Formats: sequence, C-alpha cells, structure tokens
Amino acid sequence: MSYAKENSSLFTLEDERVVVLGAGRSGIAAANLAAARGATVRLFDSRENVSPEGVDPRVEVVTDATEALGEKTFSDYLVISPGIDTYGSLVKAFSKNTVEVMGELELGFRYYAGTCIGITGTNGKTTTTELIAHLINELGHSAMPCGNHGIPLSELVLNDPSEYAVVEASSFQLETISTFRSAVSLWLNLAPDHLDRYPNLESYKAAKKRIFENLGPEDWKVTRYEEGFQFPNNHMTFSSRSPDADFTIKGDQIMTPSGIVVDLSSTKLRGLHNMENAMAAIATIQCLGIDFTAPAEALLANYSPPAHRCEFIREMRGVEFINDSKSTNLHSLETALEAFTQPLILIIGGKEKGLDYTPLKGKLAINTKLCLTIGEIGPNLATLFSNEVETKYCQTLEDAVAIAQKSAIKGDYVLFSPGTSSFDMYISYIARGEAYREAVLALN
Repeated sequence: MSYAKENSSLFTLEDERVVVLGAGRSGIAAANLAAARGATVRLFDSRENVSPEGVDPRVEVVTDATEALGEKTFSDYLVISPGIDTYGSLVKAFSKNTVEVMGELELGFRYYAGTCIGITGTNGKTTTTELIAHLINELGHSAMPCGNHGIPLSELVLNDPSEYAVVEASSFQLETISTFRSAVSLWLNLAPDHLDRYPNLESYKAAKKRIFENLGPEDWKVTRYEEGFQFPNNHMTFSSRSPDADFTIKGDQIMTPSGIVVDLSSTKLRGLHNMENAMAAIATIQCLGIDFTAPAEALLANYSPPAHRCEFIREMRGVEFINDSKSTNLHSLETALEAFTQPLILIIGGKEKGLDYTPLKGKLAINTKLCLTIGEIGPNLATLFSNEVETKYCQTLEDAVAIAQKSAIKGDYVLFSPGTSSFDMYISYIARGEAYREAVLALN
C-alpha cells in the first residue's frame, strides 16, 4: 500500500532552483532534502539569530531581508514552512517568482517510498500518531511519527526511510499539499482553534479536510462518528458515546460488533478521549491489514501517552494525579472534563485570552467537586464558577496542588487542565506541565 513510490520515480529536483522560507526544523529538512537531490537551494529567514547548524553546506542561508526583492527569489519551487502564513505578504511576494508553491510535507511525500498514514484534528493528534507508530513497531514493522509531531517527513526521507510514515498533519501543513495521499486518513475531531490565522471555523475546517482530497477508492478513512462524515466505501468510525460506530466502548473495553478488542484497564491510557485515540489507532492497524500477533493489551502495556496530555503522574493513597498542561483551549479542557467519570478536583487557569468559559459551568457541575483556579484569569474564573461548584483562587500552581491533595479522597482524580495558554506564568505549556509534575512528585 504505497503511493509515493510512483511520485519518487517521476519527481526530480536535479538542477532545479528551490527557495525555502523559514529556517526552523521543517525548513532545514526541506532545504537539505532538496540539496541532496541535486537542487540549487536558498533558505530564507529574516530572524537575526538564525543558526546554520544542521543545514547542508550546499544550502545558501539568506537572512538579509533586502534579498527578498532581488533575483535570488526566482525559483522553480517555493517551499513554505508551516509556521509561515500561506496567504501572507511574504509568501505572496516570493510566489510571484516561482513555478510551483508547496509545503515541506508535500516535498517530503514526493520522495518518500513507503506508506503514509495521515492524522488530523484539533485535539488528540499527537497521542494517536504515537499510538499508531507504537503498534506498527510492536507488530514487527517499522514506523516513524513525523509531520507536526516527531520529525519532518523530509528528514525521514533522508535519514530513516521506515516502512510507514505516521504523519500528524496540521491545518497549516495541509494548506500546501497538492499530491499528498495517505493509505489511511484519520479525522479525530474539530473545534474552534487558530482563528488568529483563519477568518472563521469553516476556513479552518476546509484546510483540514484537504487530507481527504487525493484519496483513491482503495484508501481508508477513519473518523469520529459524531463528526458526521459519509464515505461510500473503506470507512471506519469510532466513538466513546454512540453505539452505532464501528468501534465503541463498554467500561474500559474497546468493542466492535465482533466482540472485545482490548481492555485498557491495564494500560496507562486514561480518559474517554484517550480511549477514542486508541480506537482510531487500532482501526488504522485493521485498515492496513496488519495482523495482531499478540493480545492488544500486551502491545499497549509499555506505551505511555505523550507528556502533558492527560498524562498519569502518580497515584497517592487512592488519588490519581493527571497532567493535561497541553490543554491550551476550551475544546481540550471540555474534552478532558468529559473524559473522566470519577469525582474530579480541577486545577484550571492561566493567561487571559478573552475566551468565554460560561459554557463550562454545566460540565463542571457533573462530577467536579472542587475547582482551583490559578493565573491571570484565575480570579475571574473563581467568580464565574462559584455558583456551580466549590471554587478557590490560588496564588501559585504549587498552592493549588497542595490544596488538591488535602481535599482529595480515595477514588478522586486531580486533573490539571488549564484551558488556556501558559504565558502569564510560564514560558510554555511544557514548563507549566513540568512545574505541576514536580509539585505532585514532591507531595508526601
């Protein structure tokens, strides 16, 4: 099931002129691949602190903004890094002087000789990408997470041409594909996000839907049942809510009409959303026709979800502490709240982004026994939620963890799911998540 082989035999950059915009990891990977395939490559980045480290010596690195107006902008191919606005003024200026515009994902695909699996969605992409790669590798094949998570596809082509490329595809990356095609394309969910780049939700959705554009009749689609996709053939659905999906749940068990597929109670996967991620991953393995050679529980026993995404930190006197610092928007917070049916002590808050948290009030009332708020938005959230659930504003994350421990009883979950960005208190959601981890592990 490989489609890039035909592309790689026909596509060539020998003696072509390639301009790459953006010297991040994706841009460097694209530039290096193009140079390795015989192109004359110029890598543009206007940042003053751009480092040539890791750049092929055959690539010319240009940081002088005035060069953007010169003849060095002429190219046969213009490759855009995903962090650069496809429809912005910079791309418009460069695209006037090129034959074809593409993204790094498209360039990598044209040279990749294995089988691609594509995953998109607002939340859950990284966990699902890792789960699929983990299962494929456990089953005796070779797979590498790449794209928006892991390594750029162009880097995979150069350094580790594994049998399967499991591609996390963001809306930004899908904007610049033209031939990219995956043997299995997954749509996990959709919620408002990146509306600073897209004029509305429909534009954001349209960019993500491009993952289905180039599929043939033999290609598979795996979608969340509630998303409402209808395909005439080769379509599997999953859901933690609807009994009508191909993959459903019963307690901790993933089910199909044929019976139990896996019992997740012995794994490190927590929450209904991670059960959906596991359903999507197992459905993908079935679509690929890879036979399970061991019980699925055994294959997943040593898998840990990515850090800061409903990550299990520790169990202490019957209380489980969960780190969901990657929750930087309302949809991810709502997903986390819906994922747990046990009593919750919720730690929430961070930077004020002007989001409307009012719709959460009903969800909090279901199983949240205590809400601890932190950060810039903390006082407002404490006021907003005080009529729905016992609420307390905490000066620091460490204070919130300490109060959560004192308030929790056996069977409770302490869930850190901020629902907004970290930049009022921490440099990143990763730093914020590590601070939570340290505070939890320091408890005694």
